[in-house]
Amino acid sequence: MAKLKDFKKLKDQWFRDAEVRKEYKTLKAEFQLAEEIIKARAKAKMTQAELARRIGTKSTAISRLESPNYGKASISMLEKVAHALGCELQIRLVPKH
Repeated sequence: MAKLKDFKKLKDQWFRDAEVRKEYKTLKAEFQLAEEIIKARAKAKMTQAELARRIGTKSTAISRLESPNYGKASISMLEKVAHALGCELQIRLVPKH
């Protein structure tokens, strides 16, 4: 089984890049989505390939979902991912501070 990356290490790696830090503010929702998927997959101790098999897709599709610049995740795909990870998909709108 491929070794799961610790999300904090991955995030720290992303944030070493000044451009990533700048774009984070612009793409905050995409980064949050990528973070949630990676954390849930790590908690489930599942590789991208294992998650892909469970939902009937390829590991490259999971890799794209975990990429903060992808931005094209469908709700139906997110529901499949959530279910395979033993999670519930919730979407909320919260007031700006």
